[in-house]
Amino acid sequence: MPQTILVVDDEPAILELLSYNLEKAHYHVLVARDGIEALQIARQQSPDLIVLDLMLPGMDGLEVCREIRKAADVPIIMLTARGEEVDRVVGLELGADDYVVKPFSVRELMARIKTVLRRVQTPTPLTDDTLKVGELTLHPQQHEVLWGQTPIELTPLEFDLLETFLRHAGQVLTREQLLSQVWGYDYHGDARVVDSAIKRLRARLRQAGAGTTLINTIRGVGYRLERK
Repeated sequence: MPQTILVVDDEPAILELLSYNLEKAHYHVLVARDGIEALQIARQQSPDLIVLDLMLPGMDGLEVCREIRKAADVPIIMLTARGEEVDRVVGLELGADDYVVKPFSVRELMARIKTVLRRVQTPTPLTDDTLKVGELTLHPQQHEVLWGQTPIELTPLEFDLLETFLRHAGQVLTREQLLSQVWGYDYHGDARVVDSAIKRLRARLRQAGAGTTLINTIRGVGYRLERK
């Protein structure tokens, strides 16, 4: 069964271009021309991935991303204009997995889509290789994270990021290493997606009671999950 991708943009030419290329790559394509329609389709059809333009009439892409993240962890790739620097960062912090700047290369966007889908649909391991540091426990097979006995809800991206940190607990990981291991070896995007994802992950851990010093920034180098 083909994977379903929802494309949200108010420019007919972009909808037509992306629909053609995605269908040619054997994806099932849904389209929405504004934020309200996008939310309705996302809730009714449960797409495997959403390509979301930030500049939409009525409800903008940031609000759409915020509303989707309240109920679902579907991967989101944002389409942004070259000058939307602040919105781009906000979108990443709201939970978008990646962004592509307009005007964009269709080949680049297709590569990003494949990378994100490959990451979130990695086959479940055959054995439960439980990872544990202090009160933090991660079960890869069950896709479950606990702080003590408290479950922590994570998106697939946040889960993979935390799993990578746990497998390298005590080691400093650079942004480039995290991009390679979490986003995919062929990822060529902006390293700020790492910073935004770690910020979200820290917030999730903090809400569960894990405190603020579990994942530390090593200035000028990268990040380290501390052994407790």
